[in-house]
Amino acid sequence: MSDVYTPPKVWKWDRENGGQFSKTNRPIAGPTHDKELPVGEHPFQLYSLATPNGVKVTVMFEELLAAGHTEAEYDAWLINIGEGDQFGSGFVDINPNSKIPALEDRTGADPLRVFESGSILIHLAEKFGAFLPASGSARTEVLNWLMWQMGSAPYLGGGFGHFYAYAPEKWEYPIDRFAMEAKRQLDVLDRELATKPYIAGDDYSIADIAIWPWYGQLALGRLYDAAEFLDVTSYENVMRWAKAIDARPAVQRGRMVNRAFGEPETQLHERHDASDFETKTQDKIGG
Repeated sequence: MSDVYTPPKVWKWDRENGGQFSKTNRPIAGPTHDKELPVGEHPFQLYSLATPNGVKVTVMFEELLAAGHTEAEYDAWLINIGEGDQFGSGFVDINPNSKIPALEDRTGADPLRVFESGSILIHLAEKFGAFLPASGSARTEVLNWLMWQMGSAPYLGGGFGHFYAYAPEKWEYPIDRFAMEAKRQLDVLDRELATKPYIAGDDYSIADIAIWPWYGQLALGRLYDAAEFLDVTSYENVMRWAKAIDARPAVQRGRMVNRAFGEPETQLHERHDASDFETKTQDKIGG
């Protein structure tokens, strides 16, 4: 490729120029094919993949169940974005933006669609009165950090992660640009976590559940093979927080759900019962 790029007067899509995950996105909305979504027996139907955004929601469900909210039982169905499952008509009906995760809440008279991971977290937190204060300054602080994550993660994922790990060629300018932003965000978290155990204060909340799959897993060396490049161990408070959350059993379970990559014992493609973690991981069922 030329070192100098001159944008055309009218941009046109070239699928072959999109890098490793070019098939997961396209410049138009709507379904590409008819496909109904499966529906299980539980009140909540989750359609997802264990990307950081997907992990937010499965961790939330597992935390709710661990806290004794038995009504939070859920079915988790795998959406393989590499195969275009997110463009099936059933999925687009739930999320017209064709992004995971997407949730159908069937606890009422009519199914309720909930999409965008932050919206799902708020919906579940309010429904069960958990991991989000009901009112006041504590609630505002949790929502501050939830919205910070929703606005910041595209720089880490679509920006840094894309150009550092997935783009078809390595280009210094975008890698430097987004590495700078990723490190600034890590510094924001590190300064905040210097004086409190969790990002919004003394209590574990949906803010931690949203931020950890991105920045916590980055700190633990699980994203983009970039821990050394970003010098993540220098952010000591982030490391402490990341390890503490990683040790939570519900987080460990949540990371496994809808996972279709990594070691077979960490993959639970679908989750329909708590016993699935013991009997239906990929190493046990094969295939």
